[in-house]
Amino acid sequence: MKKVLALGIVLLTILSGCGNAGNGELVGVSRRGSFYEPDPFGMVFIPQGSFNMGLNDQDLSNSMTTQTRTLSIPSFWMDETEITNGEYRQFVYWVRDSIARRMLGEQFEEEFLFTEDEFGNPLDVPLINWKSRLEWDNEEYAEILEELFLPENERFFRRKEIDTRKLNYDYEWVDLQQAAKRTNRYNFETNSYEGEVANQFGEIIPINDRSAFILKDRVNVYPDTLVWIADFTYSFNEPWTEMYFWHPGFDEYPVVGVTWKQANAFCVWRSQLLNNFLTSKGQPPVMDYRLPTEYEWEYAARGGLSNNIYPWGGLYTRNDKGCFLANFKPLRGRYGDDGGMYTMNVASFHPNDFGLYDMAGNVAEWTSSAFDESSPVFMHDISPTYQYNALPGDHHVMKRKVIRGGSWKDIALFLQNSTRTYEYQDSAKSYIGFRCIRDYIGN
Repeated sequence: MKKVLALGIVLLTILSGCGNAGNGELVGVSRRGSFYEPDPFGMVFIPQGSFNMGLNDQDLSNSMTTQTRTLSIPSFWMDETEITNGEYRQFVYWVRDSIARRMLGEQFEEEFLFTEDEFGNPLDVPLINWKSRLEWDNEEYAEILEELFLPENERFFRRKEIDTRKLNYDYEWVDLQQAAKRTNRYNFETNSYEGEVANQFGEIIPINDRSAFILKDRVNVYPDTLVWIADFTYSFNEPWTEMYFWHPGFDEYPVVGVTWKQANAFCVWRSQLLNNFLTSKGQPPVMDYRLPTEYEWEYAARGGLSNNIYPWGGLYTRNDKGCFLANFKPLRGRYGDDGGMYTMNVASFHPNDFGLYDMAGNVAEWTSSAFDESSPVFMHDISPTYQYNALPGDHHVMKRKVIRGGSWKDIALFLQNSTRTYEYQDSAKSYIGFRCIRDYIGN
């Protein structure tokens, strides 16, 4: 009886203590100490600041798509180089291995899948057990995984290779733009939603609950290696088609042949990869990776300098020794004079003042911004952007996305910080890659 009474007193003390923490003063609920965001591997910190966007030279193309304006950009992290073949292949291999594990999980459920959570509750969608060893040469596994490989009649020289058409990645995101509309907000008087949203297929559906804002999609993750032939007429680029993405000699070259949607899917996967690891270690998650807006990209390319034409700050594309400062199409098409005929190893040239490599040349880069000739006029002056999630049935004009930086095949004009152009989001090119950014937690 005394033990029960004592236990009751202890519980009463704990409960009362929780309700009266801080002796009645407002002290907050966190007891975790200060949070210091660790430096992400391979990324450079870009401090907040303002810059004058727009042309610093004559509008040689007479495009009139860039207007001078002062903009302010919050702090963020940015990849110091373009995403390389080796880095993107980690994504491809993850998709491959996840598909293989789910296939094996149909027969060896306990070994490759988790069907219950930590409390013993069944999971609607089983989770992959990544600790299980995936033995491709196991005879028992090989029979199950045969479906993942090319059929015999499609094999070249009878080589057993993964059927890249089956490397599909299912991912999801929250459409905050639609969720933020006043007509789509939760009505606390009726205790219901009353608006409607367009899903990823363009279908208009009523909002029954929060799940209406969760959009899902599937994308094949393997780069289009045929772009090296498709992008050029009467040009022998077959060796690059056959070797560029998978050969270790090209590991440090920028990935190409990736659509805008594939680049976004990579950002989603990269975010989940890191945050799942952090939460498993009891650490708070960080901001998601994403493509930069075109003005974040321009701000980063300028490297903290004002009115500079190129990322390195000078007026010319050569240094005082006559060496070219980027990989592009110099002179009258003497591609090799800058050191490379096509793409080159990332970080082959000096970085800008922020420590970013290849912000001019090598490959042009996808941004998250939709292209509109007049967008510089109507966008906000703090953290500006213009974004539009084009639906399958939209006109092709609505599917234009801004690319920046110029590439190995472009003349010097496209290397300028202010030059903006576009490509269609469903296209893949031999001269377009991407890099990620991550918003900084704080200022």
